[in-house]
Amino acid sequence: MSSRKRYIINPDTLSYELARESVSARLLKFLAWLGIGLVCFLVYGWLYTRVLGLPLPKTRYLESRNAELVSSYRMLDERLDEQGKVLYDIQMRDNSVYRPIFGMEQIPSEIRNAGFGGVDRYSYLQEYDNAPLLVSSAMKMDILSKKAFVQSKSFDEVSLLAQRAGDMATCVPNINPVDMSGAGVRIASPFGYRFHPVYHRPILHRGIDITGPSGYPIFATGDGVVESVSVSFYGYGNCVVIDHGFGYKTRYAHLRSALVAPGQKVSRGDQIARMGNSGLSTGTHLHYEVIYRGSPVNPWNYLTDDLSVEEYSELVRPADK
Repeated sequence: MSSRKRYIINPDTLSYELARESVSARLLKFLAWLGIGLVCFLVYGWLYTRVLGLPLPKTRYLESRNAELVSSYRMLDERLDEQGKVLYDIQMRDNSVYRPIFGMEQIPSEIRNAGFGGVDRYSYLQEYDNAPLLVSSAMKMDILSKKAFVQSKSFDEVSLLAQRAGDMATCVPNINPVDMSGAGVRIASPFGYRFHPVYHRPILHRGIDITGPSGYPIFATGDGVVESVSVSFYGYGNCVVIDHGFGYKTRYAHLRSALVAPGQKVSRGDQIARMGNSGLSTGTHLHYEVIYRGSPVNPWNYLTDDLSVEEYSELVRPADK
């Protein structure tokens, strides 16, 4: 159906002609319709959002995207917690298994769990919605990164020592310090608390006492470097301490004489001293200690009982007289 047309009479020709709108009239009509449409749109938006309480399509889309992002961050936060537990297990094995094998000190928890300062580090996240979740995830990520770096450095250290595992086999003090087949040679006092023969009260005996004849050869029980040679009228008397590396040291006390000097390298089976009765001692004997990572351990666990006299004789090398 055609739109209605408007005609006007031409006074010159006395005939009807089609009326044509001026440009200004058309513009005014367009602006009028535009204004009506805008008003209708605003009224629709007001009714949709204020009266009915419904979000606009764009708002609904943004809310959906925001919910997806929040869900992703929550999943990330949970995965960071899981990875933190895995890393904690690795740290515990590192401190209780890997490092002790090679005589390495444990990494203190204050180093592994060092913090990152105040909350200002994450102040740039406070302006966002769900700021607590964002800060939590960022903090966990930083902590995991630092712990992983510390653990990586620890594994580097363990790896370097693992390459020297063959050296460790000869450094660990694992033979007897004297030939136990000699006449009168025996273990006279074990490791642990005992009634002290001089102080007459219970005292921790940090090693074992092996009796034998004066001047009886004493041998290094593992490869190492002589840390000290001391002479005293009390306590240990004449004493030699060998550092074997890998956390191990051995002490040989109450000697008649030492045959080594500080800084000297020794091999397992080298004669280093002669048995005596120096210091706080009530008879000729060797006081032998095994020290692991700074603490005395029972030398009995390192004495060798499965070597024959001939095999032991092949291992030890008496000093030239």
